[in-house]
Amino acid sequence: MNVIQLTGALELGLIYSIVAMGIYLSFRTLQFPDMTVDGSFPLGAAICATCVLHGMHPLTATLMAMLGGALSGFITALMATRLKMLNLLAGILTMIALYSVNLRIMGRPNMSLSGEKTVFNEFFSYLAIPSVSTLLLPLLVIVIIVALLALLFLRTELGLGLRAAGSNAKMARAKGINDQRMIQLGLSISNSFVALAGALFAQTQGFADVTMGTGTIVYGLAAVILGEALLSTRTIKQALLACILGAILYRFVISIALNTHEFGLHASDLQLVTAIIMVLAMQVPALKRHIKAIR
Repeated sequence: MNVIQLTGALELGLIYSIVAMGIYLSFRTLQFPDMTVDGSFPLGAAICATCVLHGMHPLTATLMAMLGGALSGFITALMATRLKMLNLLAGILTMIALYSVNLRIMGRPNMSLSGEKTVFNEFFSYLAIPSVSTLLLPLLVIVIIVALLALLFLRTELGLGLRAAGSNAKMARAKGINDQRMIQLGLSISNSFVALAGALFAQTQGFADVTMGTGTIVYGLAAVILGEALLSTRTIKQALLACILGAILYRFVISIALNTHEFGLHASDLQLVTAIIMVLAMQVPALKRHIKAIR
């Protein structure tokens, strides 16, 4: 791999670390397997791209994308809590519906942002420095801000209530916590993060496509599991850091595997490589316990 490929892998890793943090909120904190993310990721890209092409400021367009993602998560939560659907089924139904919604928003299967202003242009303009080829600095700043906001929220009384509802719903209700509202809030925040990642992805890659969310849930879960396998997650701070490092490492492993000719892999083998990495990552905790038992 050359420097350009490594830089691109790091940029994508930072973007998908936001997805991983969103999935951490739903999958780990709320114990809710949310398939909505496969639809909310391209939803964020679709809303952002459409708004930018209609003359909206890119920062406002990105915030609108987050709002759309939050709404999609809220709908999934409503189906799960009010209509008493299975959590997995509620997410799948929302994901399927969002495919048509994204087509409606964009008006066509894909949309180009070539030559349009993005939040990254505004970032460099605000700092009065010329735009550079790498977007690592603004992406790193965004990831740090998202992680800090998630950390601060989960340490508030409301955040503690959300964590309690995910850990033990019966105990949370006994303490006067409305676990259904916590699920609605948690999934809204989770999918707003995922939609933010989709909006950033569209602005870095220069396009939005209705199929770009395929496998997002797998990528996010792989990042969470890989990060947890490598780092301790006893505290919220450690867990969020594990999500970021897991996403970056996962993207590096994928890039190395697909760009190393000795393995004989191609871009079409991406899903196979993803599955193998997830299986290996899930075996790391068991391997650690085995090593400790031997010692």
